[in-house]
Amino acid sequence: MESIVIPKQVFTKILSDVEMLIDDVEMALDVKVRQRILDIDTGREKGKSEKEYYAYLEKRGVKVGKVRS
Repeated sequence: MESIVIPKQVFTKILSDVEMLIDDVEMALDVKVRQRILDIDTGREKGKSEKEYYAYLEKRGVKVGKVRS
């Protein structure tokens, strides 16, 4: 495998861009999670129990552990 050399200035710019993208994803997910919690708290949507999620996953062939009571 060949090595490539990236100048420090270019690498710093790439790293900065990646950090901004990670921050943007974090903020977007935070908004979605807060909205989902609000929907559940206000009764707009009913939350699913752990047992229901495990049943859903098992139907799709995902091996899950024992369901906690």
